[in-house]
Amino acid sequence: MAQVSKPSQEELKKKLNPMQYNVTQEQGTEPPFQNEFWDNKRDGIYVDIVTGEPLFSSKDKFDSGCGWPSFTKPIGKVEERQDKSHGMVRTEVRSKDSDSHLGHVFDDGPGPTGLRYCINSAALRFIPKEDLEKEGYGEYKKLFK
Repeated sequence: MAQVSKPSQEELKKKLNPMQYNVTQEQGTEPPFQNEFWDNKRDGIYVDIVTGEPLFSSKDKFDSGCGWPSFTKPIGKVEERQDKSHGMVRTEVRSKDSDSHLGHVFDDGPGPTGLRYCINSAALRFIPKEDLEKEGYGEYKKLFK
């Protein structure tokens, strides 16, 4: 997959819908149970909606009951930062290449990591396993063998 740089804010406002822009660029949160991928059970990978950088695999997705897609670990480059907003101290998860807000990580997930990456669907694009090659993500087919 070719490296894609982050578009300008003007380009992002044209490319992303209002919810995607709010979540990724303004640290928003979409409603639980009313988002595209919270209950997606198809095999594939989830990529950054802004740059296309691979972030998570369906192999690491689990139903946490929280209403957002939850993963035990990333497959791509994410950064974690302390988030003190809303009167809480949490760990924010951001896409490394685009610096987009993705969601938060908590230590109440299942094994083996014990982590729950609670991610906004609006920050992601799903690539089904059968489309990985044609979408330029052929190297990730090995995850589904």
